Amino acid sequence: MSERFGKKWESRREEQPFTNRIKEAVRPPGPLKPRLDFAVRRIELQVQKLDQASERFSQRDKAIFARIVDAYTKHDTARANVFANELAEIRKMERLIMNARLALEQIVLRLRTVSELGDVVSTLGPAVGVLRSVRAGLATVFPEAETELGEIGNILSGIMIEAGQSSGMTLNFDTVNEDAQKILTEAATVAEQRIKEKFPELPPGIPTAPVGEKAPTETS
Repeated sequence: MSERFGKKWESRREEQPFTNRIKEAVRPPGPLKPRLDFAVRRIELQVQKLDQASERFSQRDKAIFARIVDAYTKHDTARANVFANELAEIRKMERLIMNARLALEQIVLRLRTVSELGDVVSTLGPAVGVLRSVRAGLATVFPEAETELGEIGNILSGIMIEAGQSSGMTLNFDTVNEDAQKILTEAATVAEQRIKEKFPELPPGIPTAPVGEKAPTETS
C-alpha cells in the first residue's frame, strides 16, 4: 500500500491540507477507515435488532403451535387449519429475518478483514449489493431497518467510490454481482436449515404452506 493510500485510509483531520479541510466543511468525507468502522457498527446494531425480532416471532410461534396441538387433540380440524395458516406466515417472516441476519453477519465479517485501501473496492462492491437485497426484503416487515440499511449502503457506496478514485481500481460488476449472490444464497441455505432445526413439525394431517411460501387461504 503506497504512502498516499495509507494517508487516505487512516489520515487524521489535522494532518490534511487547509484547502482539503475547506472542502470537508462543505462535504465532510473524513478518513475512510473510521467511516468504514462506523458503518460496520451500524450494521451490527441492525443484526441485534433482527435477533430481537426473531425472538419475538419465536415466542409467537410456540404459542400458536400449542394452539394447533390443542385443537388437533380435540379433533377441531377447522380451527387447527386456521392456526396452521397463521403459523406458516410467522415462519415465513422468521425465515426472512434469519436470512437477512445471516447475510448481514457475512458482510460484517468481510468488512472487518479490510485492512488496506486497495481491499475496499473489491470488498464493498458485493457488500453494497447484499445490503440492497436485504433492505428490499425487509421493506414490508421492518420499515425502520429498510431506512437504516439504505443510509448504511450510501455510506459504503461513498467509501467505495473514494477508494476507487484514490487507488485507481475499477469494479468488475459481473464479479461483484456474482459474489453478492453467493453470499445471499449461502445465507438462504443456512437459514432454511436452521428453521427446520428450530421449529417442530406440525402434527400429521394438518395442511399448511411450506416455510417460505404463502399459506393457502380458505375457500367457501
